[in-house]
Amino acid sequence: MTILNFLKQLSKHNDKTWMDENRSQYDAARDDFQQLVATLLADIPAIDETLTGLQPKDCIFRLHRDVRFSKDKSPYKNHFGAYLSEGGKKGEQAGYYLHLQPHGESFIGGGMYAPSSDTLYKVRQEIDYNAGELKSIVDSKDFKRYFETIKGNKLKRPPKGYAADHPNIELLKMKDFMVMHPVTDAEVHAEDFPQYVVKVFAAMMPLVQYLNVAIS
Repeated sequence: MTILNFLKQLSKHNDKTWMDENRSQYDAARDDFQQLVATLLADIPAIDETLTGLQPKDCIFRLHRDVRFSKDKSPYKNHFGAYLSEGGKKGEQAGYYLHLQPHGESFIGGGMYAPSSDTLYKVRQEIDYNAGELKSIVDSKDFKRYFETIKGNKLKRPPKGYAADHPNIELLKMKDFMVMHPVTDAEVHAEDFPQYVVKVFAAMMPLVQYLNVAIS
């Protein structure tokens, strides 16, 4: 796979001049990533039918960075990423994320990152009413096989409307609901990598569905 090899070079020469001179390498890496995402989108509806009909362009993030408010003016990201959800990369729904970055920085993830206040309110309501289902998902063998626990930013104090001694206060404090499974460069290069990604996505599917039911 050309993706990681290209990104290794890009991280050393992150400027427009180098990119212009090596456009063919970028095109090959981009095509590889689009094909990988297309393969995932062909297989994942068997696990989560809400993703039926999505196209790679709906899910893949652009390589260019928004440098307007950043001290780092490097024009390009050092990774390829795609977010697979019912609304694609711009949707509010929980979904599945693939992040490819060389030197062992790749990971398969998903869940919900930085939701709006209204969405977060709905998720907290669901946790308040139905924390048992979420806990059973996190404690399941399939989940534990790939993930430690749900991760993300948390409030230091209980959210408005919830007591500090609420039995599920630590879950209610969460502002993100994410899972991450690291993968090595060798795993990314393996022929069966797409199938492995789908297998990990399947393990996080109950969490994704729980979050999407909450906000529906």
